[in-house]
Amino acid sequence: MSGAGAQPGDLLRLGALEAQVMDVLWDHGPATIREVIDHLSSEPAYTTIATVLTNLDRKHLVTITRQNHSTRYSARMSRHEHAAQLMEQVLQTSRDRAASILQFVDSMPENDLDLLRDYLKRRDRGNPS
Repeated sequence: MSGAGAQPGDLLRLGALEAQVMDVLWDHGPATIREVIDHLSSEPAYTTIATVLTNLDRKHLVTITRQNHSTRYSARMSRHEHAAQLMEQVLQTSRDRAASILQFVDSMPENDLDLLRDYLKRRDRGNPS
């Protein structure tokens, strides 16, 4: 996934344990390694989570704050921002961005289409929130 042969698009992709750790940070906010472990359903080794957090830092997905003898990790972006960046990466790999967007929209359920239509109407009126 990461390492010497990693591609720029690999940086936002998460392995299973990376995703679980990011979910802890997104759901509970900044945490120490021990606090992350306490929120996981399994009990991985302390060094395993330390390595995962180091990898997430290398991917620019976490911020490390050292204070006294404590190190806390926090998500650099929200879950929604991460998902949006993943979608952007996928579109960048498409040979036909417009076709990919249209295919995606055509596959969306009606309630998602309604959400998109409402958002675009508000945005056109200058009030996207």
